[in-house]
Amino acid sequence: QVQLVESGGGLVQAGGSLRLSCVGSGIAFSAYDMGWYRQSPGKQRELVARITRSGSTNYADSVKGRFTITRDDAKNTVYLQMDRLNPGDTAVYYCKLVRTLFSSYWGQGTQVTVSS
Repeated sequence: QVQLVESGGGLVQAGGSLRLSCVGSGIAFSAYDMGWYRQSPGKQRELVARITRSGSTNYADSVKGRFTITRDDAKNTVYLQMDRLNPGDTAVYYCKLVRTLFSSYWGQGTQVTVSS
């Protein structure tokens, strides 16, 4: 059974930082592309950052230069370092493992709240 568990969310003041972690079990991360997504109330879930199995990354324009996605396949973990947070970053953040074009796994999400 595949499980993805996010952690590291919380309440932070604008300008602060958080590091999210996504730990997986039941599947080896090394073979798959991984991503972080977020969803705020009334909005669609959106891609924040993605990292391929070879380590290539891409980011949403809104987080470029502030967020960094990394992976540690030995620990079956993907991270999202979030710096210079602003209230617009408030959302539930989800980890995603892309197994195939038509199949993926999601974590349960972790809440990030940025106060002004």
